[in-house]
Amino acid sequence: MTKIRVLRIKPINLFAVLILSTLFYFSQGFAKSEGELAAGLVNPGHESQPDWFKSSFLDLFEDVEEAAESNKRLLLYYYQDGCPYCKKLLEDNFSQRSISDKTQKYFDVVAVNLWGDKEVTVGDKVYTEKKFAEALKVQYTPTLLFFNEDNKIIHRANGYYPPEKFTALLDYIGKRQESKLSYQDYMAAINPQPTTGVLHDEVNTVSSVSDLSLGLKKTGGKHLLVLFEQKKCDSCDELHLDVFKRKQSIEQLQRFDVIVLDMWSDKVVVTPSGDKIKIRDWAKKLDVKYAPSLLFFGEGGGEVFRSDAYLKSFHIQSAMDYVASNAYKSQSNFQRYIDERADHLREQGIEVNLME
Repeated sequence: MTKIRVLRIKPINLFAVLILSTLFYFSQGFAKSEGELAAGLVNPGHESQPDWFKSSFLDLFEDVEEAAESNKRLLLYYYQDGCPYCKKLLEDNFSQRSISDKTQKYFDVVAVNLWGDKEVTVGDKVYTEKKFAEALKVQYTPTLLFFNEDNKIIHRANGYYPPEKFTALLDYIGKRQESKLSYQDYMAAINPQPTTGVLHDEVNTVSSVSDLSLGLKKTGGKHLLVLFEQKKCDSCDELHLDVFKRKQSIEQLQRFDVIVLDMWSDKVVVTPSGDKIKIRDWAKKLDVKYAPSLLFFGEGGGEVFRSDAYLKSFHIQSAMDYVASNAYKSQSNFQRYIDERADHLREQGIEVNLME
């Protein structure tokens, strides 16, 4: 049966509220951003999405209302063709029956193309898909935006979450746990992954663990790389026992002052900006949701970039190079930077494997 679109009077002046509720800072899955269309008008690297994804007119407030009528919530999924982490989300996560069923139980999923030109209506505002992504500062794919019944984004997941953490996130939002406890506390309580239980601080190089502002005060000093981690963290294990053991990673790490912090610690530190605060409170203030999260600080103590999603070696190395080389000052779009870096390496005969 053909769906008939019913025109509704849109609430006005709500987009400002939406933006204020969604300005979380940067944080993955990178791929070629644009390219010529292949046969059948499908972009290179296109991955078919589940047929249970909602076919939407991209009127977001309308989608929120329709989801609420079925006791669900709206999940907006930003993707791009050729994105290896979008592929992992579709194949490794949504291919699991339990995850697929749970997602459909709690959410209406609407896919939005990071580089698309379809119109997206938000209250009385109309954007293209890519302009709306710019307004929300979407820097990574996949990026998942979870809406509540008041048209507000209550959680933003930047990048790929492994199946165990992804299904826990679905429970957290789907069961409306956000009104009872923070996402960080929820994840700490359920701890969905088996781990080594070790905080990997062997990479620490800062002169003072208690005062993180000292190195940044030096003229011409290195950027500070702060890794927010936890002892029970499978992805932290992988980062230190695999990614950081590689030659290219070691070379990049040497360009930074590095400190690993337990994001749940009550230890008091002086932050790069000079504030005295408990580590766990600092992590919450910075809106650190995922372990490991790599936060880069520059001269003056301000955060200049972060990577807070599930990444492989090339992406981690590229993030470090992006900051250490000061490329972030001239190229604000990390997606384009990583594309250019990959092309440059390939021209030198160096193999680039995004998923290794």
